[in-house]
Amino acid sequence: MLSRIQFGFVISFHILFPSFTIGLASWLAFVEWRWLRTRDTVWRDLYFFWTKIFAVSFGMGVVSGIVMSFQFGTNWSVLSERAGNILGPLLSYEVLTAFFLEATFLGVMLFGWNRVSEKLHFLATCMVALGTLISTFWIISANSWMHTPAGYEIIEGAFHPASWWDIVFNPSFPYRLAHMVLAAFITTCFVIGGVAARYLMRGEHVDAARRMLKASVVFAALTVPTQIFVGDLHGLNVGEHQPTKLAAMEAHWEHKPAGEGVPLVVFAVPNEDAERNDFELAIPRLGSIILTHSWDGEIQPLTAVPADERPPVAPVFYLFRVMVAIGMAMLLLVLASLWTWRRGRLFEAPWVLRGWRLMTMSGFAAILAGWYVVEIGRQPWVIYGLLRTADAVSAVDGGSVLFSLVTFVVVYFGVFGAGTWYLVRLVHKGPLPHEPAIDSDEGEKTPMRPLSVPDESMEEGAEARR
Repeated sequence: MLSRIQFGFVISFHILFPSFTIGLASWLAFVEWRWLRTRDTVWRDLYFFWTKIFAVSFGMGVVSGIVMSFQFGTNWSVLSERAGNILGPLLSYEVLTAFFLEATFLGVMLFGWNRVSEKLHFLATCMVALGTLISTFWIISANSWMHTPAGYEIIEGAFHPASWWDIVFNPSFPYRLAHMVLAAFITTCFVIGGVAARYLMRGEHVDAARRMLKASVVFAALTVPTQIFVGDLHGLNVGEHQPTKLAAMEAHWEHKPAGEGVPLVVFAVPNEDAERNDFELAIPRLGSIILTHSWDGEIQPLTAVPADERPPVAPVFYLFRVMVAIGMAMLLLVLASLWTWRRGRLFEAPWVLRGWRLMTMSGFAAILAGWYVVEIGRQPWVIYGLLRTADAVSAVDGGSVLFSLVTFVVVYFGVFGAGTWYLVRLVHKGPLPHEPAIDSDEGEKTPMRPLSVPDESMEEGAEARR
């Protein structure tokens, strides 16, 4: 249990930063493209501003990812021994194809302004954005294979590849990849929109804030409905390949009488001991329509498998509803934003701006809730149906795991707390004008220093901008 908690704690930190930088890298490519097309200095200032935030977030994501990978050997050595022939190459491909690509162009992107041609710099930004997507491809492929294993053969208890095509493109991979990439883009979109709303409400950086909010509304209007559609397809895939997880998500305990269909449980208190729901509020047949796309469709109930093969129902049930509720709130905010935009009041409607500010961090909450649903929902399996989590743990004494867990908690809250505080300072500082010097040989008045600390306090900066 301590090893589970430690891995869950570390990955909860790690997943936030790559999710943010995946979308942020593509946003930077868009912003630089707009600068090259229009030569409007506001776009250039936005590029430098968000590049600083990207640099810090990317660094914290790399550090937390390195720590996480060590646990495969220290805490989950049996998993590495049994499935290393498959998981090892997949993770190595991520390093060879994505990390090297990012490392090659990241320096040019961060420090190459006015040192390389504009086209080469834009290419570097695009390559970094592509690298984040390639990295997502391999990580999700490895994780998806653990949920829906395919293309393998078992020799003397170890998994060996029989078809790399089936391994990489396993049954759940396309749906999980699309769902994760969209989630990352939407998370970044709402951060940008929330920051823009903050500036507009305070009367700061108005030109830049209007462009950020417009871009956020347009992008969210495209991606949020698409994410709902992809999520529906993903749910159908879960019902086909991981029916027990789907039953836990819906707290569906037993078959209903023929023709009655499956109700949609809006709220309940799952009672795992009695195998029922207490205080249930459900809508008849709506579960069948959503989960099977038919009027009287059925899904496998939890009681179809032994109790020791079921995941913890309550956290899966509640967290799934948290994720869905956040998604619906995003959709309502987007619709409200489009309505006020059409009336010409997008930047003046205080309730819409407050909504964007309130939803600034909502994408992170949705990603964590969804990730917990995915990972808790596959329990008790680490490789679904083939290797139990309890059988994959290393033979490490509990005291050592507890010590390392406490160390991680202390160090992470210290290091990443400081990093988050620094990001908040950057946001308070906002996008500043970036003007070249009169004599180009002297460099720039406000050099692009991605890791430079703002040289004034938040309060001083706010007074200066007023």
